[in-house]
Amino acid sequence: MDRTDTGGSERKEMLGPRGIQLAVKRCVDVALAGIAITLTAPLTFAVAVAIRLSMGKPVLYAQLRPGLDERPIKVWKFRTMTQDRGPDGALLPDRDRLTTLGRFLREHSFDELPQLFNILIGNMSIVGPRPLLTRYLPRYTPRQRSRQRMKPGVTGWAQVNGRNALDWHSRLELDVWYVEHFSLLLDLKIMLLTVRRLVTREGVLPGAGADLDEYWGSAGPPPNGPRAFPVESAERWVGPAPPKR
Repeated sequence: MDRTDTGGSERKEMLGPRGIQLAVKRCVDVALAGIAITLTAPLTFAVAVAIRLSMGKPVLYAQLRPGLDERPIKVWKFRTMTQDRGPDGALLPDRDRLTTLGRFLREHSFDELPQLFNILIGNMSIVGPRPLLTRYLPRYTPRQRSRQRMKPGVTGWAQVNGRNALDWHSRLELDVWYVEHFSLLLDLKIMLLTVRRLVTREGVLPGAGADLDEYWGSAGPPPNGPRAFPVESAERWVGPAPPKR
């Protein structure tokens, strides 16, 4: 697997003007995440109860995703799909497991409310490239892998410029552009645009993303194979080995 060295990206930048902005960004993350957790507590409780009553346990699911410098982080989300399986014991495609409630949660981004706690503990940010599946790592070009030089975010430059309506190449290029042009003013712009898009639901596709192909890189999908594998399931970590402590 071709690896791009992203080691210590944010830490190496802490001494210059960009480092000061990253420090302020972290303070903003903690403050806003704390406020948001408090304000959305009734909504979070209501969503949890609705999932428990309609889909049973578990209410939450966690999955390892590549974080800063491709280090694995556990990302939390509300469950939006059943665990229905076919005769072969394999999970059914996402579109067949997505429930009516799950579609609603996805379309309004309520399924991502638990990620406020990811922000609070420091492995995610409010703004940054979205934490994509770990199996995408070996499919990235070296330039696309540079998106891992910043913490993943709940919203990002790609999300406010088309979201799932964009093709994969455009989405990843927008992520890289954000990493290269990061500033606090850009983060503020993205947060304001996110609020507007949440209200207008711009960029939300029918099916809430369950019908989308996954990213296959330059090789494309396997011949005669599925165009996407189930998402809300356990996934083997294929990134670099976590650093020893």
